[in-house]
Amino acid sequence: MNLSIVIPLLNEDESLPELTAWIEKVMMANAYSYEVIFVDDGSTDNSWKVIEELRAKNPQIKGIKFQRNYGKSAALNEGFKASQGDVIITMDADMQDSPDEIPSLLKMIVEDGFDLVSGWKKKRYDNTLTKNIPSKLFNAAARSMSKIKLHDFNCGLKAYSKKVVKSIEVYGEMHRYVPVLAKWAGFRKIGEKVVEHRARKFGVTKFGWSRFVNGFLDLMTIFFVGKFGKRPMHFFGLWGSFSFFIGLGIFTYLSISKFFFDAIGMTQRPLFYFALMMMVIGTQLFLAGFIGELISRNSAERNSYLIEEKVGL
Repeated sequence: MNLSIVIPLLNEDESLPELTAWIEKVMMANAYSYEVIFVDDGSTDNSWKVIEELRAKNPQIKGIKFQRNYGKSAALNEGFKASQGDVIITMDADMQDSPDEIPSLLKMIVEDGFDLVSGWKKKRYDNTLTKNIPSKLFNAAARSMSKIKLHDFNCGLKAYSKKVVKSIEVYGEMHRYVPVLAKWAGFRKIGEKVVEHRARKFGVTKFGWSRFVNGFLDLMTIFFVGKFGKRPMHFFGLWGSFSFFIGLGIFTYLSISKFFFDAIGMTQRPLFYFALMMMVIGTQLFLAGFIGELISRNSAERNSYLIEEKVGL
């Protein structure tokens, strides 16, 4: 199979028929073998009914329905697990992503050898104050910290080689950082392509200002987990030992001053309480690293969500 197109959605029943027809047109024009996997993230409208109707007309249409809303990352992760194509394309269901971009994205993976290609919506139709400016700041921070030269980490239109999606786990709200997850997994050839951004035709946006705060926190998480997720003692143990030995050194100095130089009582000096605090903090950090090691070696799956129904899978 050439292509798996994974489309997470939430309350997009109006756009699904037109989007599907557009995808089918592109697939037929290029003679691709393909599947379209819709992941219904707990929609409360008729989205699932529409997916079933589309499936009845076209066996290449497949669907996964969550029992409730788990978020875009869970939807993508489940879609990745179900995908069978050599190249996986992700796109949003609101028709702001153009299926006409698919052939060129596929070419960059198959012929140019990229592991992952991210879309860049260079010209946007969003409100400048509430989306463009915060998005530019967020992308600049992500670009600086990850050292991945992408302009639009959050673009839903991306292409992946099959090996990439089978090697990563997307959880929490980490869908913004799939390129970072891929890089941490050892995939270095990450490219970018300017893609069309279309004005929203149906429905309303599902994202607000909170995504930028959450995005920054997730960026901190991704770097900590990527670097220390399998060895938390290397972080907590290092700083715990550093803190403890600073406190121990100050305590030793105070003890020598007390017994050999007739200094004032140890408990009457502020340094004593500082040393005590540093030793306590150091011990707590070291224990946190030890407990983290136990958890990381015995952790269960991070994704835990209930699928209510599937079709075609």
